Amino acid sequence: MTDAATTRSPLRALWGATHPGPTLVVTVLSLALGIAAGLEPWRLGLLVVAVFAGQVSVGLSNDAIDGARDAAVGRTDKPIAGGALTPERALAVAVGALVVALLLSAPLGAALVAAHAIALASAWAYNAGLKSTPLSIVPFVLSFGLFPSFATLAGPDPALAAPWAALAGAALGAAVHLTNVVRDLDDDRRTGVRGLPHRLGARGSVLIAAAGIVVGALAVLLGPSGGADAVGTVFFAAVVVVAVVTAVLVLVRPPGRAVFQMTMLAALLLAAQLVIA
Repeated sequence: MTDAATTRSPLRALWGATHPGPTLVVTVLSLALGIAAGLEPWRLGLLVVAVFAGQVSVGLSNDAIDGARDAAVGRTDKPIAGGALTPERALAVAVGALVVALLLSAPLGAALVAAHAIALASAWAYNAGLKSTPLSIVPFVLSFGLFPSFATLAGPDPALAAPWAALAGAALGAAVHLTNVVRDLDDDRRTGVRGLPHRLGARGSVLIAAAGIVVGALAVLLGPSGGADAVGTVFFAAVVVVAVVTAVLVLVRPPGRAVFQMTMLAALLLAAQLVIA
């Protein structure tokens, strides 16, 4: 147990185990999509808090389930592996957050509750074991593919998002999974985790992620009935440039931190393109 672990406050430890970065990014994305969909303030507020609670549940359950693996590879920077938080407490809060997420979704309609429940069940299934199989990408494709529909289902006239938006969301989810896991491939192999990125290898995973992001950006560019506008074209061009640079980098040298950052930049540009479409 590290000194940092023993001095970390319980609330800070809990927050650290939620995967704060991804939790906040997804929450902000829900806010942006809700604003773009023209949701009333009360609907927008409920949606954002529900998404936040859901992401907290996903992050905590991930660290609770992976606590022993993280400790085995020396990830004492993580609250559970470092001893600042017990897996039991993290899992209990995760279940509570899951219930809160669905309860907050309920006033926005049964369709949103169903979509949110499917996305969260998918994410929990990944944490519980799918991450170690060739199907590890499926929860990301499913959950992110549904995500653009959260804003449209939360409205007074609920409807699924357009197919091009769902395709862009699915491409974004695939890229996030393939790229994020690349950083932990060696540690994962040591603890028996062999998902799709582990079988593809770092280079193959990054190349497929970059290609998927371009496909998603193309769907957003061409999908809306009004056709491509100037701003959308600029974002599409930026996505393509970053994706191409990423592909070149990964082909000429072993994937490193710069490649990860470039791929995530392309993914963020795709998310922004989706919001303004």
